[in-house]
Amino acid sequence: MQALLIIPSMGDMASVVNGFTLPAPAARLSGEDLYGLDPYDYNFCYPVNFLQLETDRVALMPLVPRLHAELYFESVCKDAAIEKWLHVRHDTLEQFLQNLESWRRDSSQLVLAIVDKGCGDGRALVNVPGGSFAGIIGLIKTSIGNLSTEMGPVITLPEFQRTYVTSSAIGLLLRYCLEVPAKGGLGLRRVQWSANAKNKTSVRSAVRMGFQREGTLRWALSLSDETKIGNGHALREGDPQPNWPGRDTEVLSFCSDDWEAGGRERVQALVDRR
Repeated sequence: MQALLIIPSMGDMASVVNGFTLPAPAARLSGEDLYGLDPYDYNFCYPVNFLQLETDRVALMPLVPRLHAELYFESVCKDAAIEKWLHVRHDTLEQFLQNLESWRRDSSQLVLAIVDKGCGDGRALVNVPGGSFAGIIGLIKTSIGNLSTEMGPVITLPEFQRTYVTSSAIGLLLRYCLEVPAKGGLGLRRVQWSANAKNKTSVRSAVRMGFQREGTLRWALSLSDETKIGNGHALREGDPQPNWPGRDTEVLSFCSDDWEAGGRERVQALVDRR
């Protein structure tokens, strides 16, 4: 039963009520249902031409749980540092699958697998169609109305770091987002990059690709996992979430005017780097 409030207004009496209730949690899947239907519905708000997300060495494709989830989780089990800077942690394969389904249900998000097609150098085994599973990249907070999106997460597995894989994956996705539709892109005006302010490697990677630094959002996130790296600042007495550290977020962007003012050539050079 909601409490009725009486608010005086210009000599009149108005009654109001706050009818908010928390939305019911989404149904949790189990067993085979965690892997999704076949064909897998990646449920993104924009059409995606995957031919535009491929070079002779790297391809981006929908992250399909049956193909990629176990490969990712096996890598995390070997090296937990892969998720060091994520705001979530996956202790079990089921946790990862549940999160994948949660992300899939949000049509503003797109989760992609990075596939290294040039893995003939012996760096990794061919373990997915087309090459080796090399990591995850995606888009979040995509807005058709605002012509904007945010790139994330960007996770390159250890054996593929310090190679062409990361720059190729970021570059391909940037090009697809920022190029105008007549040239095969989505024609977005803004691609944002958000990183833990202490994650200097992520910030440097974004700057190298052509993202512009915009500033730091203080206390931008509350980290429900207290083992995650926060801003290191003490919480005030009486904080409603005393066990959740705060995180400052470094915000960068790559916008359509940056793209047209030399950004296109800069990104293409990094994608073509040998």
